[in-house]
Amino acid sequence: MGELREILMKGLGRLNMKISNEAKEHVCVLSQGLPHYAHLLGLHATRQALDSGMLEIKLEHVKTAINKAVLDTQQSLQSDYRRATTSPQKGNIYGQVLLACALARTDEFGYFAAADVRGPLSGVMKKRYEIPSFAKHLHDFCQSVRGAVLKKSGVKHKFRYRFINPLKQPLVVMKGLVEGKIDETSLQTP
Repeated sequence: MGELREILMKGLGRLNMKISNEAKEHVCVLSQGLPHYAHLLGLHATRQALDSGMLEIKLEHVKTAINKAVLDTQQSLQSDYRRATTSPQKGNIYGQVLLACALARTDEFGYFAAADVRGPLSGVMKKRYEIPSFAKHLHDFCQSVRGAVLKKSGVKHKFRYRFINPLKQPLVVMKGLVEGKIDETSLQTP
């Protein structure tokens, strides 16, 4: 997270601007360690602050910047998200399961287990979900028909998953915020 804070401070220093600690930490949490998103959120939050006549970025500027950052994300990532979450079945929960995967606690290599998805999915859906109700979704996310958004490793009943493209995980979380599926209390702090 130090690198992300440094990116923000360096860019803002050139503009003689500041950022509140709360806003800085929010950018770092949303960026999930990826400089790409720190730059993108920093850029849009800076524009929001300047448009409102301020030289300090506040939390509300970052929150507004999230929607602009999602819209400004590479078209290929947007297409991959749609491919992974779209289904002709009414009431499908692919989007919610993918969001829960993006919110799941991971190990140092970015892997999570199905059990790590249970809590976030229950929070997103506002009711308890057990592994059998979303195990098929995890399997499908590893298949080309869903764009192979996740990679699966391990053996049956002990599979571990991770996002193949690390840029997708923060995008899924930010889309969840923009679409109102989650709020800031759902985010993990580093």
